[in-house]
Amino acid sequence: MPGSRTFVVPASIDMVNVLGPRDEFLRIMERELAADIHVRGNEFTLTGTTSDIAAATEALTEVITILRTGQGLSTETVERVIAMGADGVRPAEILTQDILSSRGRTIRPKTLNQKRYVDAIDKHTITFGIGPAGTGKTYLAMAKAVQALQSKQVTRIILTRPAIEAGERLGFLPGTLNDKIDPYLRPLYDALHDMLDPESLPKLLTGGVIEVAPLAYMRGRTLNDAFIVLDEAQNTSMEQMKMFLTRLGFGSKIVVTGDTTQVDLPGGVRSGLRAVQGILDGVRDIAFCQLTKRDVVRHKLVGDIVAAYDRYDSTLAEAFTSRGQRGTR
Repeated sequence: MPGSRTFVVPASIDMVNVLGPRDEFLRIMERELAADIHVRGNEFTLTGTTSDIAAATEALTEVITILRTGQGLSTETVERVIAMGADGVRPAEILTQDILSSRGRTIRPKTLNQKRYVDAIDKHTITFGIGPAGTGKTYLAMAKAVQALQSKQVTRIILTRPAIEAGERLGFLPGTLNDKIDPYLRPLYDALHDMLDPESLPKLLTGGVIEVAPLAYMRGRTLNDAFIVLDEAQNTSMEQMKMFLTRLGFGSKIVVTGDTTQVDLPGGVRSGLRAVQGILDGVRDIAFCQLTKRDVVRHKLVGDIVAAYDRYDSTLAEAFTSRGQRGTR
């Protein structure tokens, strides 16, 4: 038999911030929560089963907690609060953890796995962030790098990617070596522009405080007092991965990011990222963090696209297996 409960929003909280512009947040709650929701003044009346009412109460409590920190809500935030609550997570503890504030915006983890990833970076010297596009692997790693530089935990940031085109095809491109390589490093520059003052960034780059370079430039170096991020690590060979990891110097921290489903290496070359967990499993002070399509924080469609491709790949794999079984009869 359905029951009901009243949830009163504190007078210090503006109901417009709870309900959203044109009641947008309320509509999300009505759509995503099983309890029936009715609003009058600053009171929510929740009707449904005991568990449905408890879930709705928890979601509203977390929304109020987030608003009390001074952080505004968005449709994505409300959706994440409800989704995390269904997983038994306290959303406010995740969504109010500030990493970096710059140019009027604050960078925070937005999912439980992102929080685990950020916490692992704090606690370990080497952290691997592995997952599909849009899960914040590189962006959060770079935010932690800028935070470490600003708090003087390190004296420089080194951002690197393998330039797998650095052969004949790259040689045919016009311009100097830097002109040819820059397009492969552009995503790293774009993230830096989000996190640093546009006037200070050129000075940091020209002064060597921030270095953005292809992976090949790391060979033969020992990197002390640095925060080092290797992006697109699925496109490193096993030899390149070993070379990179052994650049670690005193007072430094390494974050390696990549997507093992998006390897662009030529045939026969084994991905260093795919192999490294089996090699380093159990080594102290190294963490492996897995992010999934549920951690995609780009446009909502990105998560849907990743899920659709996963389904397509599964269908192809099943068809291939089925053909193989028929062929052996």
